[in-house]
Amino acid sequence: MKFYQTIGTVEAANSQLSILLNSALRRVLGEATLTQVVRDQREHLMARVREQLDNEAQGYGIAVVDVRIRRADLPEQNSQAVYQRMQTERQQEAAQYRAEGAQKAQEIRAKADRDVTVLLAEAQSRGERTRGEGDAERNRIFAEAYGRDPDFFSFYRSMQAYETGLRANDTRMLLKPDSEFFRFFVDPSGKPREGNSTSGATPPAR
Repeated sequence: MKFYQTIGTVEAANSQLSILLNSALRRVLGEATLTQVVRDQREHLMARVREQLDNEAQGYGIAVVDVRIRRADLPEQNSQAVYQRMQTERQQEAAQYRAEGAQKAQEIRAKADRDVTVLLAEAQSRGERTRGEGDAERNRIFAEAYGRDPDFFSFYRSMQAYETGLRANDTRMLLKPDSEFFRFFVDPSGKPREGNSTSGATPPAR
């Protein structure tokens, strides 16, 4: 009866309810944040809107059973501000992640460089120690060989000197004919010749 006395038609009721609903939404949602509307307090806010709208609609013989917020739109300028703020936050997070990643990469590279330096130093130390032991063993063998047969040892070292000094690629040396270097060329026993002249120029030997 009150409905027909105050409004009369469904169309008029829908129009009046739309006005009352907009007022209730502005009052309730004006006190809430976007996060509360979208996620945290959505059910509670809808219940408050329904309660206020129901109280006002009772004067028209209308009972409001439920109110649902299907979507929440912001004005264009507010939407752009929200998007820009979100973009800035994501850029800051990305920059932070990149900085943390770069720092971690630098730490890994520094550790790898330290490990490489230590490994190289240890390898070089072991190599020097091994070479020293090898040189000592070689000298011991040479000394033992020289003690057993000095003539053979002298011959062997001269052959090594010939192999090293008389290589290909136009090797040139300027020596005297009676040089100690060529004694095995003159006498297989390696004994130096007596009475050789040491004067005058000598052509290069190949």
